[in-house]
Amino acid sequence: MKAAVRSKYGSPDILSIQQLEMPTPKYNEVLVRVYATTVNRTDCAILWGKPFMSRFFTGLLKPRLLVTGTDFAGKIEAIGKNVKSFKAGDRVMGFGGMGIKSHAEYLTIAEGKVIITIPDNITYEQAAACVEGAIYALSSMIDKVNPKAGQRGLVNGASGAIGSAAVQLLKYFGVHVTAVCDAKNLAMVKSLGAERVIDYSREDFTKDDQKYNFVFDTVGKSTFSKCKPLLLPGGTYISSDPGPNWQNAFLPLTTAITGNKKVIFAIPFNIKRSLFLIKDLIEQGKFKPVIDRKYPLDKIAEAYEYVATGQKTGNVLITFESSNKPQ
Repeated sequence: MKAAVRSKYGSPDILSIQQLEMPTPKYNEVLVRVYATTVNRTDCAILWGKPFMSRFFTGLLKPRLLVTGTDFAGKIEAIGKNVKSFKAGDRVMGFGGMGIKSHAEYLTIAEGKVIITIPDNITYEQAAACVEGAIYALSSMIDKVNPKAGQRGLVNGASGAIGSAAVQLLKYFGVHVTAVCDAKNLAMVKSLGAERVIDYSREDFTKDDQKYNFVFDTVGKSTFSKCKPLLLPGGTYISSDPGPNWQNAFLPLTTAITGNKKVIFAIPFNIKRSLFLIKDLIEQGKFKPVIDRKYPLDKIAEAYEYVATGQKTGNVLITFESSNKPQ
């Protein structure tokens, strides 16, 4: 099988497409033929090995996994003898935040990991674009604030994978959403459910005169100190980035003591539960993925370079044969 491989941390030019032996599923694993996957900010962090603290999970001096990739959509080709929840032929999507070797034509994954069947009403490509960003929006941010109908939330970076998912999910919970993005995506973001949109190139959203129950920075380009005036008493700030000097890892402790506006660190939890909710919303027509562009596997370095610019809209896909087929 073909796979994107690297042996050290670094920029996209260290990636190469190699022929590897197809994996064999263990007793509790399934073998998946991958039809679509994404290149996302998580993948970029793992490729570069930055921030350095992430290497305690991905490999201190060199990456533990040679094949890159954190999410996938595909079809089960074979199952281990003890697998009960899936069968050969099932269309599935899944995620592994520290790497799952999904930038390859085939992968194996344990039955109990973050893997579920794909809704019948979407293609493999659409399914792949419903995983990483949506999971982080829900499990790292929205679940942390337990949103209530009628509350107000601001999403910075609303046109990205996490941001576009956050806008839709907050709308599902009945939250009044203000979205911040670039001019070219204002209409798209509003179509996802944002009631107000702010063009960051023309207006500093931190000077907004509206107050919010929570502010989500899904691109990690603000700070708590700048966003604090936007928060209502008891309001919450969550960023997808650790922030300068990893301040967002420490501010949750100090803000819990010193004030009624707090910071929560965006560590995901209940990831599989989040994916089940996302699947349910897809089936109801209440969640739709945003796809920017697609690359074949042999152009994956170009995909990484584009994602690293920070200019993508929604998701960037790596596609394989028949990835656009719904069945």
